[in-house]
Amino acid sequence: MLNTLLLVSPFVFGAGFVDAIAGGGGLISLPIYMIAGLPAHQAVATNKMSSSCGTALATYRFYKNGFLEIKKAIWPMAAAILGSLLGARLSLLASPKVLNALMVVVMPVAAFCIFNKSIFRDHAWHRITKKRLRIMSLCSFIVGIYDGFYGPGTGTFLLLAFTIFARLGIARANAFVKMINLSTNVAALSVFLMQGKVIITVGLLAALCNMAGNYLGSGLVMDKGAKVVKPMMAVVLVLLLGKVIHIY
Repeated sequence: MLNTLLLVSPFVFGAGFVDAIAGGGGLISLPIYMIAGLPAHQAVATNKMSSSCGTALATYRFYKNGFLEIKKAIWPMAAAILGSLLGARLSLLASPKVLNALMVVVMPVAAFCIFNKSIFRDHAWHRITKKRLRIMSLCSFIVGIYDGFYGPGTGTFLLLAFTIFARLGIARANAFVKMINLSTNVAALSVFLMQGKVIITVGLLAALCNMAGNYLGSGLVMDKGAKVVKPMMAVVLVLLLGKVIHIY
């Protein structure tokens, strides 16, 4: 147990830090749980516990600082959950290699958008109008399908979509992304807990590290905005590319 925690803790901290800034923290934490010797299902379940705690703290921090409107987040959350359910059903019908091939095309486009200042930029503070809410809900539904079908990097793609299409400021977009991620994480965690797949002791102790990473990361987003988000999103895309290549 101690050896597992010593191996997992620094990486889970790093995963929380990355996730709070740009999403995609699971690309770091989940493999580490497996390297530490946890069976696949227990690794996924325990990772959900630590990441849910970290995401909850980041969400609260964004809310406390006025970046998140809970009532308006309900619609994108519902759309993301519906999309995820549909994506899960589609995953039973199609080979993951089909999506892997698509990701090879999508990731360079995403990278281009991130580093194009006229496309991906930190917009001024805006109200969440009905039009923006509809755009956010549509983006959440589409990315939710990806989440149910495949999953890695969901938060990164949502952040990109909210910033480009709904034209939200990066910190505000990140706040809504965290709320959506929290809802899907908690839903999955509840299932794993009922099935007894979570290693509670490891999950709770690792959660402290993840929360510390999320706390620092969310603070940087609110303070630095695009300066810290853009390079971190590039890191997530590189990790995602590595995962796709590994599957191939």
